[in-house]
Amino acid sequence: MAAVSELEVQSGGATIAGEIAGEGTPVVLLHGLTATRRYVVMGSKALERGGHRVVAYDARGHGRSGPAPTPEAYRYEDLTGDLEAVMDAAGIDRAALAGASMGAHTLIRFALDHPDRAAALVIATPAFDPEEHDPSRLERWDRLSRGLREGGVEGFVAAYGVPQVPEQWRDTVAKVLRQRLGAHEHPDAVADALHAVPRSKPFAAWDDLHALTMPAIVVASRDEADPEHPLAIGERYAREIPNAEIRTEEPGSSPLAWQGGQLSKIIAEAAP
Repeated sequence: MAAVSELEVQSGGATIAGEIAGEGTPVVLLHGLTATRRYVVMGSKALERGGHRVVAYDARGHGRSGPAPTPEAYRYEDLTGDLEAVMDAAGIDRAALAGASMGAHTLIRFALDHPDRAAALVIATPAFDPEEHDPSRLERWDRLSRGLREGGVEGFVAAYGVPQVPEQWRDTVAKVLRQRLGAHEHPDAVADALHAVPRSKPFAAWDDLHALTMPAIVVASRDEADPEHPLAIGERYAREIPNAEIRTEEPGSSPLAWQGGQLSKIIAEAAP
């Protein structure tokens, strides 16, 4: 088992908590909104065993990381500043970046700003669409934010409602929601992030992605299992990023992004 060293970084008024494990090709993992560092490769140690130096950290306000200095400071410019600070503290000039949802959007913004520091990208379950302007989407995020702030984990779950997935996966989704939301030291900060992150844009237009010339793999889920991260959006990312390819699960299977071992193999492929 690879030794794990703790990492604590000051960035933009927030204390970022993370960990480093393994030796070799550097990989940085970025999780999604309401998740923690565990919820990228789901606890898999395959990357460390395969010769990678893995850096994983909790986004500001999440997990063991401290809250942002203001409720608004969860924008993508704040999140990319944290990624830069983490890489600097770990002594990493250039790494493969792998992230899910909010983490995927963060690494895209970072790679646009610092292309020399992104060796490869693994973009799992992206959901941001620069052309989408549906106010009901923000209303839903605000409802989740209020549910968490006023009712804790169960308030969030109640606001989330019945997961809109096939019945075979509903219990799993509900269980994971409770586990994820129960893992935060600062739940009010997560509520702030639920309000602020969806109002921030990691890039302005689809054409912006044409500047991402490093190797990239988009891991997209089929809509039946993960409707909040539409397959069509993942396909669009793969079309717009010049050197990207797309991976998805077989119909009826659990999403690749939920399978830590399988996602680790894809990340290892991007960061040999």
